[in-house]
Amino acid sequence: MRTVHCVKLKKDLPGLDAPPWPGELGQRIYENVSADAWADWEERMKMILNEYKLLPFQKEAQALVAKYMEDYFFGGESAAPPGYVDPGSVNRKG
Repeated sequence: MRTVHCVKLKKDLPGLDAPPWPGELGQRIYENVSADAWADWEERMKMILNEYKLLPFQKEAQALVAKYMEDYFFGGESAAPPGYVDPGSVNRKG
């Protein structure tokens, strides 16, 4: 099992078995992102696809996901889609 110093979780963790995305971005993720951080990203990716009502095989979905993926791992802030409200942060009055 290979280990990487994860850019997202800031510690040495088991890495991915193969690049998870095509091209240069996938290679950067493979070299710098842990399997744990990738699993976290997969949950965020589902949220992004749902918020934009996109299907993973659509070209516009792939381009949008790649942009958010780049930001999530290498851009500092892990942005959510515009207008997204985390269900856990909603203050419920009853």
